[in-house]
Amino acid sequence: MTSGIQALEMSPARDGVAFWIHVTPRSRRPRVGGTHDGALRVQVDAPPVEGRANAACRRALAQALGVPASAVELDAGAKGRRKRVRVSGDARAVETRLRDLAEAG
Repeated sequence: MTSGIQALEMSPARDGVAFWIHVTPRSRRPRVGGTHDGALRVQVDAPPVEGRANAACRRALAQALGVPASAVELDAGAKGRRKRVRVSGDARAVETRLRDLAEAG
């Protein structure tokens, strides 16, 4: 596991920021923090069935970033553990929070 602001890859996106997440479904508790191969670690308690883990990812990221769930969007075809995410809103505030979360791991 790698942690730190250097490891998290972010890029500008329409009305916000895009970045990668590495999802661990069926965790004991939801958690957002740290990095894995340039992606933000997201642990959710939901199973990877019928979109439950994806929905749990959106909720966990929204809460961790302090944005509404509607501001968090997984790119189409978001299957597997590594997913591309776009967050709409104040790009500077989102980037600052993402850096803090990456360091928290």
